[in-house]
Amino acid sequence: MGRRLVPTPPGAGSLAGRRVVVAGLGISGRAAVVALTERGARVVTLDRRDPSADSRDAAAFVAAGGLDAADLVVASPGWAPSNPLLAAATARGLAIWSEVELAWRLRVPRAGGSAPAPWLAVTGTNGKTTTVGMLESILVASGERALAVGNVGTPVVQAATDASLDVLAVELSSFQLHFTHSMSAQAAGVLNVAPDHIDWHGSFEANAADKGRVYERTQVACVYNAADPRTEELVRAADVVHGAVAVGFTLAAPRVGQLGLVEDVLVDRAFSAVRHTHADELGTLADLAHLGTDLGTDLAADDVTGPLIGSVPPHIVADALAAAALALAHGASPAAVRAGLRAYTPGSHRIQTVATAAAVTYVDDSKATNAHAASASLAAFGPGTVVWVAGGLAKGATFDDLVLERRDRLRAVVLIGIDQEPLRGALARHAPEVPVVEVDPGDTRSVMSQAVEAARRFARPGDTVLLAPACASMDQFTSYAERGDAFAAAARELSVR
Repeated sequence: MGRRLVPTPPGAGSLAGRRVVVAGLGISGRAAVVALTERGARVVTLDRRDPSADSRDAAAFVAAGGLDAADLVVASPGWAPSNPLLAAATARGLAIWSEVELAWRLRVPRAGGSAPAPWLAVTGTNGKTTTVGMLESILVASGERALAVGNVGTPVVQAATDASLDVLAVELSSFQLHFTHSMSAQAAGVLNVAPDHIDWHGSFEANAADKGRVYERTQVACVYNAADPRTEELVRAADVVHGAVAVGFTLAAPRVGQLGLVEDVLVDRAFSAVRHTHADELGTLADLAHLGTDLGTDLAADDVTGPLIGSVPPHIVADALAAAALALAHGASPAAVRAGLRAYTPGSHRIQTVATAAAVTYVDDSKATNAHAASASLAAFGPGTVVWVAGGLAKGATFDDLVLERRDRLRAVVLIGIDQEPLRGALARHAPEVPVVEVDPGDTRSVMSQAVEAARRFARPGDTVLLAPACASMDQFTSYAERGDAFAAAARELSVR
């Protein structure tokens, strides 16, 4: 790891009277407006999609001198650095904070006057929401007043100013981390790094570098994925607090300093007092069985590094180990890890069975918004058994590696979305034998009904129709959740015919 630092003290100075431009009025932007207004800031809002915003067009706002008297810009995650407002602010040397940076600076002491609640921060291309959900469950099992916050869920600034919370499990996207400058997490983890959001970051390297910012000023432990060398490289490059350690997680038997699997047992050789000779048991695969596919399909041996994981998808096991490492860094016991993993239930749209019709299972994994996530989803099913519903906004990504890795799973593919060419081309190059049907992108009202009907015609008894789009949803839906709901509704309609 890099230089050893001391934690940055909390506090944003006085915001009273300062003119702050809030760029974007999504969930995090609105939370930032509330926090700033309560502290006396003079807030100006900017959002082209929201008629309640003070200004609608970023370029026009800049041209009209909107930044001339500004003291600070708070940028929502969707606003890329290339946006005219943020580019102009950068050129002027004007401070730009994410909502996460604002939250860190506004933290309040916990009830009773103790220090602000520590943060356990998680980023990565995929698995963030599952990991922070597991982490929250483990912390609650430890008797903590804990909450999963951030990229999906309660805005960080809202939780950071809640004195009743003991600890925060913070999900962070690379977008949020780009404009985060002083956060000092108690423990932080990067789950994986894969090409995604290249259009926002400009390059894969910039995306990875922003993820790596989560490790800066980490106090106790930097958690990395031993199967993804890039995550360890990010740890090595980070400037951390003196004494912080690197902790790996692996689906193989762990070395000293790692968490991993020994046969069907999740074990710790990083925090255990006997780590040099033994491992502490944290749980077993049986404790994760309720998070399996429930389809009775075994994963092929080449889908994992290490022992066969049965019907529990390997990425779920990896997420559990990452959550355990972060919780142990906070001081949770092995017993709390096991209890928390047993109690955890995933949210919707994550490999969720939504219907069965004519002995065909329909599975919603609309949360798989990039190639890395879609690959993990396809890996959970047997060869030649999946009719794959995919497509949407490709975000500058390519899909050749995905198709090469998972073409053996495919019986057929149904393409949706307005950006079909990247997937169409990859399938033509690497899986020309797989039938492909394209749903007309111009008809957004019935796109999912058409997709499900097309998939039904290809599926055979015992097959799975899987929505794992590998793309963002905003071309035809308001969110991945709406896309998943539309798929589920169309599938359930089939089941009652």
